[in-house]
Order: sequence, then C-alpha cells, then structure tokens
Amino acid sequence: MAAPMNSRHCRGLVLLWLFLGRLWEIRASQIRYSVPEETVKGYVVGNISKDLGLEPQELAERGVRIVSRGRTQLFALNPRSGSLVTAGRIDREALCAQSPRCLFNFKVLVEDRVQLYGIEIEVTDMNDNAPKFQAENLEININEIAAPGTRYPLPEAVDPDVGLNSLQSYQLSPNHHFSLDVQTGEDGTLNPGLVLERALDREEEAAHHLVLIASDGGEPPRSSSVHILVTVLDMNDNAPVFAQPIYRVTVPENVPPGTQLLTVRASDPDEGINGKVAYKFWKISEKQSLVFQLSEKTGELSTAKNLDYEECASYEMGIQAEDSGGLKAWTKVLISVEDVNDNRPEVIVTSLFSPVREDAPQGTVIVLFNAHDQDSGKNGQVVCSIQETQPFRLEKSIEDYYRVLTSQILDREKISEYNITVTATDKGTPPLSTEIHITLHVADINDNPPSFSQTSYSAYLLENNLRGTSIFSVTAHDPDSNENARIIYSLEEDTIQGVPLSSYVSINADTGVIYALCSFDYEQFRDLQMQVRANDSGNPPLSNSVSLNLFVLDQNDNVPEILYPAIPTDGSTGVELAPRSAEPGYLVTKVVAVDRDSGQNAWLSYRLLKASEPGLFVIGLHTGEVQTARALLDRDLLKQSLVVAVQDHGQPPLSATVTLTVAVADSIPDVLTDLSSLEIHSTPEASDLTLYLVVAVAAVSCVFLAFVIILLALRLRRWHTSRLLQASGDGLAGMQASHFVGMDGVQAFLQTYSREVSLTADSRRSHLIFPQPNYADTLISQESCEKKDPLCLSDDSKFPIEDTPLVPQAPPNTDWRFSQAQRPGTSGSQNGDETGTWPNNQFDTEMLQAMILASASEAADGSSTLGAGAGTMGLSARYGPQFTLQHVPDYRQNVYIPGSNATLTNAAGKRDGKAPAGGNGNKKKSGKKEKK
Repeated sequence: MAAPMNSRHCRGLVLLWLFLGRLWEIRASQIRYSVPEETVKGYVVGNISKDLGLEPQELAERGVRIVSRGRTQLFALNPRSGSLVTAGRIDREALCAQSPRCLFNFKVLVEDRVQLYGIEIEVTDMNDNAPKFQAENLEININEIAAPGTRYPLPEAVDPDVGLNSLQSYQLSPNHHFSLDVQTGEDGTLNPGLVLERALDREEEAAHHLVLIASDGGEPPRSSSVHILVTVLDMNDNAPVFAQPIYRVTVPENVPPGTQLLTVRASDPDEGINGKVAYKFWKISEKQSLVFQLSEKTGELSTAKNLDYEECASYEMGIQAEDSGGLKAWTKVLISVEDVNDNRPEVIVTSLFSPVREDAPQGTVIVLFNAHDQDSGKNGQVVCSIQETQPFRLEKSIEDYYRVLTSQILDREKISEYNITVTATDKGTPPLSTEIHITLHVADINDNPPSFSQTSYSAYLLENNLRGTSIFSVTAHDPDSNENARIIYSLEEDTIQGVPLSSYVSINADTGVIYALCSFDYEQFRDLQMQVRANDSGNPPLSNSVSLNLFVLDQNDNVPEILYPAIPTDGSTGVELAPRSAEPGYLVTKVVAVDRDSGQNAWLSYRLLKASEPGLFVIGLHTGEVQTARALLDRDLLKQSLVVAVQDHGQPPLSATVTLTVAVADSIPDVLTDLSSLEIHSTPEASDLTLYLVVAVAAVSCVFLAFVIILLALRLRRWHTSRLLQASGDGLAGMQASHFVGMDGVQAFLQTYSREVSLTADSRRSHLIFPQPNYADTLISQESCEKKDPLCLSDDSKFPIEDTPLVPQAPPNTDWRFSQAQRPGTSGSQNGDETGTWPNNQFDTEMLQAMILASASEAADGSSTLGAGAGTMGLSARYGPQFTLQHVPDYRQNVYIPGSNATLTNAAGKRDGKAPAGGNGNKKKSGKKEKK
C-alpha cells in the first residue's frame, strides 16, 4: 500500500511543479515598466536583457527586436547596454487623453527562438499642462431684477492631466455682489457657478469685472484665469427652457459630413426680443468643435467631418440657449458612434526566414506575422488562412500572432520558390478581407548527383586523325544550383596495352569535350573503351559515370602487300615454268596479295599492266591466277616478262606491282637445251674477236667489282637484320613453332615446299633460278632444322640470270618431258601420288638427280655460277622451306606448283626417316658426278 501512495504523491508533486512552471512562464512572458511622460530621447525604461535572461551582446546575436502594430514606435532597444530606452518625446495626453491609466503594449521577439514577450509600459503623468479656459474673456448679462441666490454657470477649465495634476479648484476675485459656487458632478468634474449675493442696480453699477482662476494640484501648481464681464440688463423675467435636460443620439461612423444628428429646442415665454433664443456650444473640446456644427437659430446639430469609431466612440458636449435679455438655459448632448465594418484586417509580417533549406525538418517556422482589425466586436475578429495545396500549415501563436510552418520536406528541384498567400478575413457583415503575398525561396543542398542523358555513348573517329582533334562531347545535367550544379568532367584511370589512357585522350573538365592526344591507327586499335566521370562542386561532392566506346574507322592508308611471288632480296630473278604444250587456260602461277585495311579498302583486284607477248597470258580479276590465253607456239620467246598490278577499292585506291618472268619450255631439260643453243649462236665473228674480248674483259671486271660490292652490302645488311630480329625475337625464344597463324580469329595454314635445282648446260654461262621466298615473313620449323634437312641450309648468295642472245634451239629431248599426268595444274587438281614431286620414270629421275648433284658439287667447289649457295641450287622460290605468313587470311588455295599434280612436300620423308625421292645415297650422287 505504501508504494502506490508514494507513487501518487510523486505524480502530484510533478504536476504541481509543471503547473507552477507554466504560471511562471506566463508571468515571465509579460514584462512591465513605467516611464514618466515628457522624458528626453534615450531615457532608460528598464534592463530588458536582464529580464529576458540574456547578455547585452546577445540581443543582436539572437535577433531580439520590437514588433508593434504599425503605430509610431516610442521605444527602442540599446544593444550595447541591453536597456529599453525611449525613442522620442512621449506625450501622455496625446496617447491616452483622460484615461486614468496610460498603458502602452507591444511585443519583443526573440527571433532565434521564435518566441514573443509582452511588454507593458505605463506612462505616468506629469504636470505639464495648466488648466485652460475655452476663452479668455467671458461676458454675462444679468437682469437687474435677478433675485439674490440665483446661480449662473461659469465655463469650466480643461486640464488634460490626470490625478492631482488635473484641475483641483476655482477661485473668484473678491467682490460685493457675487460669490463662487463649485459643484462636483457624478463623474468627478468641478462645475463652477456664479451666485448673486446682493441685488443689482443697473443705475448704480451697470457692469462688474470679475476674474475666475482655475488651479491644479501639481508640484508646482499651474493655473489659468478668465475675465468675466457682468452686464446688468433691464428686466427679463423668463429664461429659456430646454425640452430635455440630456439629448442622446447614436450614429454610425460612416455617415457623410453634413448629416443632421438631432435638434435641441429651448422655449422662452417672453415676447418680443426677450423671447428669441440663440444656441451655441457651451462645453466642448477643441477636437469636438471641429467635428460638429450647431445652427445658432434652429439648434440643429450636424456633422462637419467624417466620424471614426476607432478614433472616438462617444462624444459629450453642452449647448446653451440664451434669449436677448441675457437669460440662459443649458442642456447636455451625448453622441454615441456606432462601429461599422469599414476597416479591413491588417497583416504585418514580423519575421520571414527566407531562404529556407530544402532539407529543413517538418515544423520549421518560416513566417511570423500579426493580423488585427481596428474595428470592434465581430468586425474586429480576424480569421487567417493559407493555401492548402502548398506544403505549409498555419498555426496561431499568441494573441493575434500567427506562424507559418512547413508540413513536409521541401524539394528545391521541384519547386524553388513559393508564393504564399495569407488571407485575413474579419467576421463583420459583410466580411472584409486582406491578402498578402509572401515569397519564400528554397535554398539548395547538394542532394542530386550529375546524370547523363544516356547509359552509354558511342563515338566514331577516322584513323590518322590530327592530334588535338575533338572526338566527342558528353554533357551531364545536375538539377541542383550554383556550386552544387557546377560539373567537372574527368576520365577514370585505365591502361590500354600497358599505356595509360591519359596518353591517348583527354577531356575538358568544364565542357566535357574529349580530345585525341595521338593519331590512332585502325590496324592497332579498333575500339577504345573509357569511363567518363562527372563530379559536382557541392560539399560533399556527388558523382556519376558513363561508359564511352570510341570506334576507330578505317582509312585506305595501306598499300596492298604482295606475298607471292616475293621480291628477291639477293638480286636474283624468279622464273615461272610454262610448257610449250600448255593449252589455253593453263595455270602458270598465282599472284597472292593482302591488304592490312578492312572492308572495301581491302578488296583487291588484279590486272595485267604489261606483257612482252600481249595476248599470251591473262590474269583473274579477283583470283590473281595467271593463265595462258592461247596455246604456246614455237615462235614464242623463251623468256616472257609480265607486270601485274594489284589495286584495292579504297578512296583513293592504292596499288602495288610485281614483275613475273615466265620460262616457256616443255620440261626442265628443254630449258637447258634452249639456253645452250642460244649461247652457241651468240659467238661473235672472228674478225671482231679481239674487240669483243677486250670489251668482255672490261665488262667482266666491272661486273665482278660491282658483285663484290653488292655482296658485301648484302652481308652487312643481313648481319644487321639478324641482330635486330634476335633482339626483337627474345620474347618468342621459348615458343613452339606452329604452322597455324591467327588473324582476327581466322586460322591460316600456309605451307610451301622448296627444292633448289640447278639446271645448266654450261654452269659457267647460263642457269635458271626459281623465285626465292621472302623469309622476312617466314617462320621455319625449328624441328625440321634440327634434323639437318638440306632445305634448312642458309642461302648465302644469289646471282641473277644473265641475258643471252637467242640462238636456234635444238630439238627437244622427249625423254625429259613430263607425262600428261605430270603436267602443271592447281594443287589437288589432278590425281597422283600424294608426295609425288618428281618424274615418275626412273630414268628421268636419275637424270634430274645427276644435274642437281653436279650443280651442288660445283657450288661447293666455288665454280658454279648459278647464283645459289651450297645446297640451294637456285630453285628455292616456290620449293623453299615452309614459310608461315603472320596476320593474313588463309591462302592455302594460293599455294601451288606450276606443272605439278600435287603440292610438293618433304615432310613425309623426314618423318619416316627415309631419303626423299631422287636422293638415294652417296653412291647415286657420285655416279652422277662422274657422268658430268
């Protein structure tokens, strides 16, 4: 039981403390001061900083200021001392007139707290005004038959001060006929009157001069006086009489000037001049005398100006009726001004917190304003409202102060500025309203990253571009503003083939324009991928990135490259063999070329530019195959020269040429026989023998000297090339040689075969050398070289074919001719032995072997003039070691042996460990050598 009792006791104490704290807060929020009127500017009213619990320097920091309803500001804050001081002279009478207490109320706003404090200042009265009569001179007419004791009202003095400082007493100058009678009204006013003490005698004294003094109770006292002239008249025994002692009227404040309010009437039973009554104001203030006007003859009271309930709600005045005999009567008029709804509500913005951050929490105060109406009653009751469609709500603060607060989180990117309309409407009939428009700016925060219009971009650039060329422009958009929307572009770090991306392209940080820092080559780069990043300048910065694919477009910048026949590097001339028995359409050879470009820039076409025998040969436009156009005749020259042009389809087109030499003979022995006969008929006449010998010796000496120089140059060039290849091929030392070479995913199997054959009738005079392969583009199988194949021997020197004069040819030896099955054709076009590379009959084979061995022996002895090194025998062009062309398509269809029914190969013999056909051991070689 004790625990619940203690719990209830604790809760009661907590509620008590909360209640006391609330009372203290209410009491603390109202601060009261007093200040005497007529103080000088800067008079210290009170220490406002102390009463607010702040230090003096905090007044400016916290935004403490005075707010009031549009009236003249009488007080100000001194930020240095933290005091409330007067802003100018204060006149209590102008502010509060005759009110017993003069209170001045306003509000002090602590802006950072959005808290209002009520300030009430009482202006105490000072004796700064003396009692004042309406006129300095007063004339009173009294009939001589007036009875003693008759009382005549005197004008009252007006003192705007209050309390003791107001009018306190009247004094009358001493005389024998009159005395002063002061009566106190219901409202505490003093009404002086002149009482006749002794009967008057006009004949004795027609006029009496009196002085009435009005004094207040201030320190020191102030007074004023009025001079009264009493004129004694003849007998007028009836005074005017008003119909009502008090006249009352209620009039709306919106009546126009000149509106008749009422008519006062006084009657006088006398006749003649003594019965005529004149009306005039008796007791009225200066302000009231300007508002109303009274007809002296009829007593009609009307407005002279517009009435204003807000200035004065009621008027009180006295009217006097006097006949010509000097008799008077007095009445009082009370005018009540009725309020009408003629004032619209006033809305005064006290504080506007603009701009407001877009991330301000809900309930943030953005506007504090005051709404009031000068009308009274329902006409002065004001109701305020704002638009419901905006993210704000209206809340009443204290008294007639209102606050506008946020009802949700703002988004500057959607709406950056709000026009808030505050409508204040009174409850009058008809209601009047006032609208004010408040512009609120929303301050931006960095809450949006830059965004690109696309998820990725593609750009295209022609190769061989100039450095600094503009490639592409990316643009990002940031809906934020100012620094938060200022975008800086950059490229993310990356490496392309081991080189930083910044070596290839750069980007303008302000515009997003991407520039090329180098000239791109389509054959090296097909596309380039990069990431473009956009960072804003907010705090913290936000960023976004987008991928950009740069595609390099091909240009026709590569000349077609002729792979076969390869241009010899040793000065020899390659020769293709065409038998005289060849029929039209016989395939003599095939020109093989490639172009490193792509598309139509790599489409090649072949054409015959020049031929020693026009019409004898034709070339395929797209295949490059050289074929006979007609049957060969005996009259056709032994040596035919053809110039072939290879051209691509680029714009502009590029081309390359190659010269083909075709030897016309049915078989290899026929070639030797023709050459011998040509040499025999070229012998000069005996008569010119001496001259020719001298010329021949000189020519041979020059040729020999030139040959030695060329040989040395070639040796030096090959040595330098081998050193460069050795340095560049270090990375390939450990790789296994392969016959397959890739280019763009296409496997090309290129294989040719080599047999070097020396065919000569006289090895010292004429010889035939087949074209040499271009070993610069050849990878020789390391495996085949290790097996000491003669085909792997180096070709150290080559000699060109010597042009010999034509002589009558000897009849061909039919034993050397190839059979019909052995005639030239494309690889695989005829059925034969898969490895058959030589004549089928044993006799032809032995004859060819004998010539090969004899030529090899002469080369070894240094007596051969065939131009081939040991073991090469001058026929290494199409029958040389296998070569593999890198980075080219599959050209297996281009490999062929003219005049053979199958592709020559020596691989089978090597794999089986057997000597190739035609080479049957040293015994065979020696026998053939002896025959030679």
